[in-house]
Amino acid sequence: MSATLPLADGTPAGTAEAATPVPGVDAPRRRPTRQITLGPLGIGSDHPISVQTMTVTPTHEVDLTLQAIAAAQAAGADAVRVAVPRREDAEALARIAEHARVPVIADIHFQWKYAVMAIEAGCAGVRINPGNIKKHDKVALIGRLASEAGCAIRIGVNGGSLEDAVLEEFGGPTPEAMVASALREARLLEDVDFFNTKISVKHSDPWTMIRTYRLLAEACDYPLHLGVTEAGPLQSGSVKSAVGIGALLTEGIGDTIRVSLSADPVEEVKVGIQILESLHLRPRGLDVVSCPSCGRAQVDVWTLAEQVQQALEGLDAPLRVAVMGCVVNGPGEAREADLGVAAGNGKGDIIRRGERIATVREEDIVEAMVHFAQEMADEIRAERGEGAPIVA
Repeated sequence: MSATLPLADGTPAGTAEAATPVPGVDAPRRRPTRQITLGPLGIGSDHPISVQTMTVTPTHEVDLTLQAIAAAQAAGADAVRVAVPRREDAEALARIAEHARVPVIADIHFQWKYAVMAIEAGCAGVRINPGNIKKHDKVALIGRLASEAGCAIRIGVNGGSLEDAVLEEFGGPTPEAMVASALREARLLEDVDFFNTKISVKHSDPWTMIRTYRLLAEACDYPLHLGVTEAGPLQSGSVKSAVGIGALLTEGIGDTIRVSLSADPVEEVKVGIQILESLHLRPRGLDVVSCPSCGRAQVDVWTLAEQVQQALEGLDAPLRVAVMGCVVNGPGEAREADLGVAAGNGKGDIIRRGERIATVREEDIVEAMVHFAQEMADEIRAERGEGAPIVA
């Protein structure tokens, strides 16, 4: 696709220097972007892709919200967004921003005054929606105050909430309409010399979302926040998000992501991290793989893999653990993992980095896998000079 719009600052697209390849084996090469700051977190092609989520607690209930932020952080979230639909939510932001241990982003719709309050409260960032904050002079005011405070702004365009004028101009929520809306808002901020901006153009349809972000990536050099909005429940929403976000990441597009699920925010974080790990865009942690099972299996692989996954849930180590139940391919596939089991005939061969180290009864497989995984994790952490890991 050829570029149809200039960069948001007026310079031609495609003139930035090539980005340094990200860490990981054969990882996608990142699209060069501006570098911005979200509190202590750097966002852009020079920084790792960050994972965000959003709390579902009433923001004005400070203790509950801080607990939710802490849970998201423990799961691996790099930043957390909180909803600010009411004045009491805006008034609670100062305490939340003070005590949270990750950057807090205030999600603002309609009420520009709440964005001002969020900036004054010390939030690391605010999200504004062009379709909901329609007063250009207020957007400019938000930009001036954010610049003075060192606060980041995300221009968050949604296919379901575009301005009436944009919908009329483009005939609907097309990719071109969403990009035009985002860039018009960016220029309002540029007019007051504000550039600490990231942009999202989310849609509930992954294919529309992909096409929109591709167009936006050619039209500007701002860092992009990826997401499929209203993706759905955990299973179907994870699939849609992996398709939409993953497709763009393979093209080097995307600098921070949020998996939007009708589920616990912790699950959003987990799925987001798994997407990044699968593309070698984030250092791998625990990775449990298992065969899909077939008529050759002599063990209930589905149940066994789930039990191993749950038993190792809290293990903090970069281990690939394989659960195999096939006498044909299982032993070979288990040898490719750091730790594996090839199960069948009422027993399981435990294989550590290609070498069989034990044979245990089928009912003892989970306990044995936890034991050896814990042992290997201890060795890894000892090499790093860290304490012992915890298995939940």
